[in-house]
Amino acid sequence: MAPKDAKKKGWSPGFGTKGTMSTYFQYPTPELQDELKKIAQGLTAPGKGILAADESTGTMGKRLQDIGVENTEENRRKYRQLLFSSDPSLSENISGVILFHETLYQKADDGTPLVQLLEQRGIIPGIKVDKGVVPLFGSEDECTTQGLDDLAQRCAQYKKDGCHFAKWRCVLKIGRFTPSYQAIMENANVLARYASICQSQRIVPIVEPEVLPDGEHDLDRAQKVTEVVLAAVYKALSDHHVYLEGTLLKPNMVTPGQSYTKSTYTPQDIGRATVTALLRTVPAAVPGVCFLSGGQCEEEATVNLNQINSVPLKKPWTLTFSYGRALQATVLKEWGGKPENVLNAQIALIKRAKANGQASQGQYVAGSVAGSGADKTLFVANHAY
Repeated sequence: MAPKDAKKKGWSPGFGTKGTMSTYFQYPTPELQDELKKIAQGLTAPGKGILAADESTGTMGKRLQDIGVENTEENRRKYRQLLFSSDPSLSENISGVILFHETLYQKADDGTPLVQLLEQRGIIPGIKVDKGVVPLFGSEDECTTQGLDDLAQRCAQYKKDGCHFAKWRCVLKIGRFTPSYQAIMENANVLARYASICQSQRIVPIVEPEVLPDGEHDLDRAQKVTEVVLAAVYKALSDHHVYLEGTLLKPNMVTPGQSYTKSTYTPQDIGRATVTALLRTVPAAVPGVCFLSGGQCEEEATVNLNQINSVPLKKPWTLTFSYGRALQATVLKEWGGKPENVLNAQIALIKRAKANGQASQGQYVAGSVAGSGADKTLFVANHAY
């Protein structure tokens, strides 16, 4: 019932006063909406996906160690230069590259900033902005992600320096008692706050809630957990008034646990389970879903992406890739840290990018792109930290 002096105060139902504004908020300005939407749509253009080259110094060290190369800043620079100086045809299938902070400020041999090599090829630069996974006290050995405190300032600088999208990874674990409600809600809200801050600085957030593949669980369990996690994430994004058309999702594919041995699931099974989970949780307003490879070998990640796009279900979003290891395993092996191998490594990158571009449209023929590392397992146990 309206107060007696409602007319004097200009009150009317639905418009609110200080005491009735709990659901009041504003969308971003039309100009900001247009900018964010164009970036997101550019990243998910038909036949294109994202190269995740944002490995931290420690993670990159493990990659280099595998090929007998010392983990120095110079060797990391040479490797990223190799990737970004590939033939411009790379942009036919790579729309964006996620950079690590160090890489954003490195230069090629001729003095050209590495980020400019991407811009010259029409590839959109992006940046990893989280500061790593940390233990979540009171949980079942679960974790959350840090880095919100100075995120707005960092994003403002990254935008000035040429980055137009960002990535933030949160990790959930499947176990007997996990993921817990505590971990699901904490990570959902962290992702939502990150996304809101990014958009305030004209940067498209890639929201990455990764459900790890570790465990003995079957496909049904993986699907259900993925659905619960994604539902929580999109509730949090709604609560934080994130503009969905200016975001992208980077989830895990729905796969059985790496230690599951009771039966064999086909790529078709994985495709159907993955798309079903998305249909139940991800709003159609989201422009694209860019899957992480989750430790799958190169060929497996490509085949599963192809089946995701081939399954006869509604797919209101672009379904493509944001791969790190599954685009680079063969590249690293071909390079081996030797200058004379750079061209062969770049050719391997272009071939695997093309294969995934085809898979993002359901057009990849399994086994049609060979590579020295294509069938090598890329699974890393407990890849949370």
